[in-house]
Amino acid sequence: MHFRHVFYTIALLFAVGASAFAEDRLAYLNWRNEVRIGWGDQLFESLVWHNPTSITMTMPASVTYEYKERYRHNQHIWAEYQYRFNHWFSLGGMLDVSEVGWDRVTRNGQGVELARNKNNYFYNLAFMPTVRFTYFHHDYVNIYSGLGIGMDINGGTEVDGNGKHTAVGAAVNLTLVGVSANYKRWFCAFDFGGMYALKNANAIYMLKSRMLNFSIGARF
Repeated sequence: MHFRHVFYTIALLFAVGASAFAEDRLAYLNWRNEVRIGWGDQLFESLVWHNPTSITMTMPASVTYEYKERYRHNQHIWAEYQYRFNHWFSLGGMLDVSEVGWDRVTRNGQGVELARNKNNYFYNLAFMPTVRFTYFHHDYVNIYSGLGIGMDINGGTEVDGNGKHTAVGAAVNLTLVGVSANYKRWFCAFDFGGMYALKNANAIYMLKSRMLNFSIGARF
């Protein structure tokens, strides 16, 4: 085959591919609304609130101690809406809820259990506006980063230093990198980042929690 024919063939294939990409991008822009639900880890909570390593068993039986045992980390459940202004910028909002539960156990000095209360817990309810920057777009893969800043409500069965069951503080969610795998309107995504929530330096509710996130969603 003559070199000129090869060149024309390559140019034609390139033009067809560029046209298909443009049509795909146009379709992508037509789906400006996005909703998704996800799951995130509680690595920070599991490191801070965990079962005692040992039980005191050398004191007299008349001495009693109270322990927190059988911690239950219920992970993060969250939902997010995004409105896409163009192929790289979108705004939206997120709602995230997480909870940690435990048993409050009374034992005597020899470790014998005297009483157990299982209904102890705290929760964090965070809501925030979010912004996302998508810097790679393809039919099947998107790569993006994002940021959310809002409020966290911390509550539960315990009281803080002021005797209150509920406290409100600042919350930040950072998505360092996110990758979504797309099939038409549907997608699943993996995000790496972290969520932070605190009232002040002495009341830290989350610090680098929700590092790993998995979600499913749809665009319309």
